[in-house]
Amino acid sequence: MSEVPEGVVMAAPKRGSPRPTATMTLTRDGPDGVEVLLGLRSVTMGAFPNYWAFPGGGVSSVDRAAVEALPQLKGSQGPSIACILREMSEELGLTPTSNGAVTLPEDARRAIVEDKRQWLPLVQSGRFPFDISGIRTLSHRITPPFGPVQFDNTFLQLHLGSWETVPAIDLEPQTEFTEVMWATPTNILGRWMKHEIKVAPPVVTLLMEIERTLERCNRDMVLASEDIAARLPGRRAILFAHGVEVVPIKTATLPPADHTNCYLVGDPEGEFVLVDPAIRMREDMEALATAVERHRGELAAVVFTHSHADHLADMSLLREAFDVPIWGSSYTAKSVPCDRILSDGDVLQLGRQAWQVLITPGHHPGHVCLFSEAGLVAGDMVAGIGTILVPPHTGNMTEYIEQLERLKALDPHLVFPSHGPVVAIPQRLISHYIQHRAARHARVLHAVQQGKSELADIAVAAYADSPDAHPALAEDQTLSHLLAHQREGNVIEQSGRWTVTKEAKT
Repeated sequence: MSEVPEGVVMAAPKRGSPRPTATMTLTRDGPDGVEVLLGLRSVTMGAFPNYWAFPGGGVSSVDRAAVEALPQLKGSQGPSIACILREMSEELGLTPTSNGAVTLPEDARRAIVEDKRQWLPLVQSGRFPFDISGIRTLSHRITPPFGPVQFDNTFLQLHLGSWETVPAIDLEPQTEFTEVMWATPTNILGRWMKHEIKVAPPVVTLLMEIERTLERCNRDMVLASEDIAARLPGRRAILFAHGVEVVPIKTATLPPADHTNCYLVGDPEGEFVLVDPAIRMREDMEALATAVERHRGELAAVVFTHSHADHLADMSLLREAFDVPIWGSSYTAKSVPCDRILSDGDVLQLGRQAWQVLITPGHHPGHVCLFSEAGLVAGDMVAGIGTILVPPHTGNMTEYIEQLERLKALDPHLVFPSHGPVVAIPQRLISHYIQHRAARHARVLHAVQQGKSELADIAVAAYADSPDAHPALAEDQTLSHLLAHQREGNVIEQSGRWTVTKEAKT
């Protein structure tokens, strides 16, 4: 994402308190060891679509009312437990008892799916039992600050005993999960490492914690959960994929984003690089240094995707923390001395992982992306939050759309943007970008064909479908489209006035 154009003033986004949520780690003793239940989230879900995740949801007024009405739920964890009991009944059709879990009556579950407020009166009427004595709190985590909304999630856990006594799960009445699976943490993590499945980042790190603790507790899940609950481990790393860890860095970027994602990319036990460590404050430098020290591999270099200010570091601070080579494109080397010039098609062999260098101009000359089986480190080609600007004089709208088409053809497993969370369904987002830009390109030309000649008037007409667009940014992007049309031979500019060419008229 480019810097805000000179003279444009935009307010920083205001964040409220993190919204409370709860998830449930259901475990059972399977034929091959302890198994964990995950659900595949529907592609229509706003958060983590098409990801495997724990059941759960947001704590609501309904759950707080349940705490007031049910003595069993008194205590600081009451709202989270009420939430997860309600979510379990809706998403899985299960309710916990003193001896594992049982299936809800079908009519009761359907009533809850239709109206979550029905959970409390159904419990009070005795339609189904519930027992919370086996539920433990494993962790509390606040989601990273690269999204517009933060969540304070409580990770709860319940062991259901032998797999032979656990009821089958019927997904039909609900729409959040398209399928569920019981699998060992080792199996889940192994498939995730091979990029066969997408697993929500907090689930990955908690499964790693469970697996480590099971090793110490003789594969006994009850003992392991007691151990974890006593320690309440927090988030140590944000793993977007195997070999892709993110550390958000506070930057002066374009709202609603206010962080730039720095990535640790490469073999978790071999060489890796830091991509866009845009540190300007010592606290961010220390946070990044901690992540590098925690990494089991060896830092090989720093890579800058491009030379916009919200991607570059205070070089003296960077050198103080990391005495490694700087890699970047030939254009980036004009702003930052680079020890290695990256070219399109180069392959960075980082331990057992190979990452291909893609030079993707359009947003900025010499813009670098990195591509592997894990996905695409996309820089500012796309964003997980907000939008991407194409600066009129250093960007190129035509090239930008062409490079988006190129990235779409690669069909990446995931996209790791510089701003916002990981992009779970890359084809959908990249296609949206291409269609959106192509439509805007056509609207700009149509405005000139209709007789608009002043930049401000063309922008108003071209952005008539986006009344909330900032006027200065609309003009900025309209100019980018006009310059692209000029290069394509569709318009000409004389003394600040734009007209169509004879070819474009026909």
